[in-house]
Amino acid sequence: MTTLIEPCRHLEEIWFKKIPLSKAMSMRAIKFDESTLKCSASLEPNTNVHGTAFAGSLYAIQALAGWSMVYLQLRLLGVSASIVIAKGSIDYAKPVAEEILVECKFPNKKIFAEDLVSNEKARIELSTSVTLKNNDVASSFSGIYAIKKT
Repeated sequence: MTTLIEPCRHLEEIWFKKIPLSKAMSMRAIKFDESTLKCSASLEPNTNVHGTAFAGSLYAIQALAGWSMVYLQLRLLGVSASIVIAKGSIDYAKPVAEEILVECKFPNKKIFAEDLVSNEKARIELSTSVTLKNNDVASSFSGIYAIKKT
């Protein structure tokens, strides 16, 4: 598997232009290998009164990582589409007092592509997680993303 640098740069350009909150949260796309996307965000602009990551920031970062995975998959398929999050839920297991590292894995590209071709739209559930440096999972997010070809 090779890391695709160009999609990460492109993704950051889209975020910072179209989703200003991503820039305020100091988000970065750090790795994409067609099935896994890894992103990060600095702790400093995302802290709460306890000096740990603000729950709203963790939600936003993970929801955006899922949206970004769908966006990148559509680019790989050469499909132009609108993407919205239809539903999202999160579990906060541990406080985050370090750089925020989030990972999203894409489950089944073939089924996703078939849905888009046959229906012009698709819904996909994606999960993301924030993992601490000691490999403990700090939070887990699950989102349903709705896609409609444009």
